[in-house]
Amino acid sequence: MSLFREFLLTFVMPHRCYEEIFVNFHLSVSCFRHVLKKAAGFWMLLDTLLAPLPQLLKIVWRGSADGLSLPSVLLQLYSLSCPVVYAVANNYPLFAWAERIFTLAQLAVIAFLILCYRGDTLKGVLFLLAYNGLMFLLGSYAPIALVSGMQSSSLISLIASKVLQAGTNYYNGHTGQLSTLSVLLTWAGSLGVFFFSLQETGYTLATLSYTLSACASCVVLAQVLCHRSSTAAKKEE
Repeated sequence: MSLFREFLLTFVMPHRCYEEIFVNFHLSVSCFRHVLKKAAGFWMLLDTLLAPLPQLLKIVWRGSADGLSLPSVLLQLYSLSCPVVYAVANNYPLFAWAERIFTLAQLAVIAFLILCYRGDTLKGVLFLLAYNGLMFLLGSYAPIALVSGMQSSSLISLIASKVLQAGTNYYNGHTGQLSTLSVLLTWAGSLGVFFFSLQETGYTLATLSYTLSACASCVVLAQVLCHRSSTAAKKEE
């Protein structure tokens, strides 16, 4: 019990909220919001670091990238590359953006594998070389106006990537090798970002954009859950 208490006090809630919830058995609005913000932050971190990893492992395990939209993956890669380019161009400290490199590497490998399993291995290799070279050039020599424009377009690109994947799922009638765990992590992370934006800025244009992103994630998650039977039937063919 003491370990559980220490965990809650360290990572989840202040002592005041612990006493109120577990001693007085009363949940106030302020403590409820605090716990929700911590949970949202946790899911956002998982989404940032690990969401593409189950998808990558599933592609390798199955030996197929069937059902994955390459334009969707490329848009997601662009969307997550923009903050890194912006941070490097503005000389932000490494610890402020270094964790995103792991995510970008996962997405780049997923795009490479999609091309490989389509028989375009050479294009995949050229893509990796071009992507790394472009990231270096943008981070080192791109004008601030261009970098700022990329940063502004990152959320729109992320929404578009989810819409494209949802459209691919609808067109195919199944979700193929789309990872349920990756979709679930992305869905939880998008809800966390929406909650943070709503708490910090209220009903703004940014919150509306995060709402659209969360809705698109909900659609893809619903497709994965609803098309499980058709996807399983396709595997058996």
